[in-house]
Amino acid sequence: MQKISALIITKNEEEMIADCIRSVSFCDEIIVIDTASTDRTREIATRLGATVYEYVADDFAKRRNYAKQKATGDWLFYIDADERVSKELAVHIKMILAHPSTVSAYVVRRRNYYFHTFQWPKIEQLERLFRADSLMRWSGRLHETAVIKGEIGVLNGFLLHFTHRDLSGMLTKTLSWSTIEAQLRHEAGHPRMSWWRFFRVMLTAFCSSYIAQRGYTVGTAGLIESIYQGYSAFVTYAKLWELQQSKQEHYA
Repeated sequence: MQKISALIITKNEEEMIADCIRSVSFCDEIIVIDTASTDRTREIATRLGATVYEYVADDFAKRRNYAKQKATGDWLFYIDADERVSKELAVHIKMILAHPSTVSAYVVRRRNYYFHTFQWPKIEQLERLFRADSLMRWSGRLHETAVIKGEIGVLNGFLLHFTHRDLSGMLTKTLSWSTIEAQLRHEAGHPRMSWWRFFRVMLTAFCSSYIAQRGYTVGTAGLIESIYQGYSAFVTYAKLWELQQSKQEHYA
């Protein structure tokens, strides 16, 4: 049977890393790439049998590429600390290892849970399982994508994603990620921010979450999450406006 490496990127995930590692216990190798955690993430991961490397970079693709370099498996399975492999998904992955095909990579379906228990209606599809020799690289500083050669299949079962577990954590993530988002938009030459653009991006984000993704079916949690998406868009574009102001002042 071919071997598989589970690859986990972490930063201050002491509350989540143990269950994540246990959910990929069927893997031959578990590698944690830690981004300078200040809590017990590395200690817990090591105690549970994972091999831990410290690698600091604000580029998400670089972290995933570094993980690939450290892996020794024939297959690579990427999972985040706040995700869990369902039993059905684990069974299908083990079946693929036992009966290899011509497929080079697999898409996994992901169910998102907000505030620990509220299941979001929209199911995401993400490329997470790869033959090691078919994954060329990851590309993208924030919303990274895999560059693959070969055929892509779809896995049975679900990856369970426990995101946005509390408001404090949500705010911390937004303040961090929005800086990178704003910088990327600024570097791409985004049009200057006008007052009306803030209302448009906030309304678009809210409607996408609450209406298009049917957040309204989740009750109060769905409303809170959708309003938060509007707020998150505001923070990103406010930071973009700030960058544009700094550039304007520089050339004044």
